[in-house]
Amino acid sequence: MPTSPDSPAAPSRAGRLADVPVLLVAVVWGSSYLAAKGVTTADTVLAVLVLRFSVVLPVLVVAGWRRLRALSGTQWRGAGVLGLILAVIFLLETYGVVHTSATNAGLIISLTMVFTPLAESRVRGVRLPGAFMAAAGLSVLGVALLTQGAGFTAPSGGDLLMLGAAVARTVHVLAMARMDSVRGADALSLTTVQLGSAVAVFAVLVAMPGTGASPWAAASEFDGGDWLGLVYLSVFCTLFAFFVQMWAVRRTSPSRVSLLLGTEPVWAAAVGIALAGDRPGWLGLVGALLVLVGTGWGRTVADRGREPSAEPAGATARTSARATAEAPAQTTRTPRRHTSETSGTPGR
Repeated sequence: MPTSPDSPAAPSRAGRLADVPVLLVAVVWGSSYLAAKGVTTADTVLAVLVLRFSVVLPVLVVAGWRRLRALSGTQWRGAGVLGLILAVIFLLETYGVVHTSATNAGLIISLTMVFTPLAESRVRGVRLPGAFMAAAGLSVLGVALLTQGAGFTAPSGGDLLMLGAAVARTVHVLAMARMDSVRGADALSLTTVQLGSAVAVFAVLVAMPGTGASPWAAASEFDGGDWLGLVYLSVFCTLFAFFVQMWAVRRTSPSRVSLLLGTEPVWAAAVGIALAGDRPGWLGLVGALLVLVGTGWGRTVADRGREPSAEPAGATARTSARATAEAPAQTTRTPRRHTSETSGTPGR
């Protein structure tokens, strides 16, 4: 494999190209709090989840039918397992948002941007640069300041659910980054199987007694605004977010994507100010600035950490190949295994 001067620069260019759509996902997710609050109640969580995915699943099946049939049994099983983890994420997030404040939810779920690089470094056996951790810490501090305007209450059951969702997001991202079983499968097929598995889980749960309203009962109570909110959650917060993340993770790293998505609380505040009349105050505005600075700094550090490793990659022994050599080789190979890795960090 040639090691021309272009090699180190390629990841940076690809990373910059991936930044804009990933930031758009963060914007969409930030707006999803209002959409979800307007559609979901404690009694309709499972029903809304079934409806949300059922709106888009038939379209995906029809569009990708040939490629679905081409999946091997191993790929089906791998994508199915990822779908089960995805179902857990949505359950934790949706119940968590319903049972806690949007302030607490935004703060706690943003911890994913710290959990992901920590877990990734642990799995790969490499140490994160101190500057990267400082950038992530700055972002978390910014989120804390950003949410102080609405008041941070004592931890509740909903807070713990959101913490579990942050952990589940990290597990899903890293699991998909390492799974060989889904290698070679196209993104559309993997997304379809994951969503299908999640819908199956929700359908089984909602059919059990005492789990809330059925999908048809909930749908019968929807008005035009509710349907618009549901379609928004389905098309933009689910499909759009999935495909952007699958595209972006091929050109960058899970840590970088996680940092970009960490700007979500900033966009949630912007949407709240513009549409809900929220007033975060000067402390909240300082927090928003810290989040943006922290994520920008973290992306720069992550890029610097990936580029130098390109040289030792081919020369190191097998013990370090999984730690340092894997990163450079992955600029052409492993990121392509990430076709569905962050597809499991969907919207609210």
